[in-house]
Order: sequence, then C-alpha cells, then structure tokens
Amino acid sequence: MPKVSEAHRAARRRQILDGARRAFAARGYFETNVHMLEAEIGLSRGAIFSYFPTKLDLFTTLAEEDRDRLGTIWLEQGYEAVVRHVGEEDPDWIGVYLEVSRMLRTDAALRAHWATMSSEVQDRLVARYVELQNAGEIRSDVPIETVLRFLGVVFDGLVSQQGAGFPIDIEGTLLLVRSALSPS
Repeated sequence: MPKVSEAHRAARRRQILDGARRAFAARGYFETNVHMLEAEIGLSRGAIFSYFPTKLDLFTTLAEEDRDRLGTIWLEQGYEAVVRHVGEEDPDWIGVYLEVSRMLRTDAALRAHWATMSSEVQDRLVARYVELQNAGEIRSDVPIETVLRFLGVVFDGLVSQQGAGFPIDIEGTLLLVRSALSPS
C-alpha cells in the first residue's frame, strides 16, 4: 500500500470537514445521513470514517474548530472583532453553530462530553479577561464568569439573528457591549 504524505492527509481531512459542514448546515445533524455525507464530500464512507470514527466525531470536530477559531479571534483582536466577524460570517458555519446549541440543549450525554473538552484557547481567554478586570479596564463588580457568560449570550444572540437572516447593527451592538463592560 502506498504511503500518503502528511500534506495529503491534511488536505483530505479538510475536504471531509468542509463537505460535512455543508451537509450539516443544510440538513442538520440528525437529518444528515452517510449517503448525504458521501455525496457532499465526494468520498466513500470508508474514506470519511478512516479520518473520523463516527458522524458525531465529525460533527464535534467542526464544533470544536469553530469554538477555537472564534476564541482565537477574541484573544488576538478582542470581543469587538468577534462581533464584527459574526456579522459577516458564512451561513454554513452559522448552521453548524446553531445545531450544536440545539444538540447541547437536548442531548445530556453530548452536553456532559462538551463540558469536559478543555480548550487552551478558552483557558487563555479567561486569563486575559481576569487581567483586564484586574487592570480596571472592564467592570469588576461581577465575577469574571458572569462577564464571559454575558459576552457569550451576546454572541449567541448575534449568531441566531444572523442565521435567521435579520440585519445586525454591529456598531450599535458594540456600543451597548462597551457600555455594559465599562468599569464606571
């Protein structure tokens, strides 16, 4: 059997993830079957599942990528960049994001698994906001967990609005968020 280069494996993995994202975004996790994945990805089930053992592994990999991608933007450019990013985001990403939210609400096992998945990006984000709070750059009268949960609620709401096709007033939203985080 010929050896496959790491570059080829990485490109094939990306092909699978991109095709799966399109399939899940169009039909949702539960409505997407293996035949639909094969058609959207352009590979056989054997090829797909040699990279991801199950459909759920494929789906959660997409969700983890999205979580880490947004977290990285947040860390490197701040929450304002994330708000702007969500306002311009690809509908396929939003479809998967909303599906993850629904599944976490209705699937206790997935919710428990999701809670155990640690992310270096998330840990760094919490540390960054503790620094901001300690430096007096954001309010300190509420726990940092509350500040981060508030920002998460804002982002989730923006994603929901964007996913439904409603226009988002990015600058107005940022004005409100800045006001809510202001230490004064």
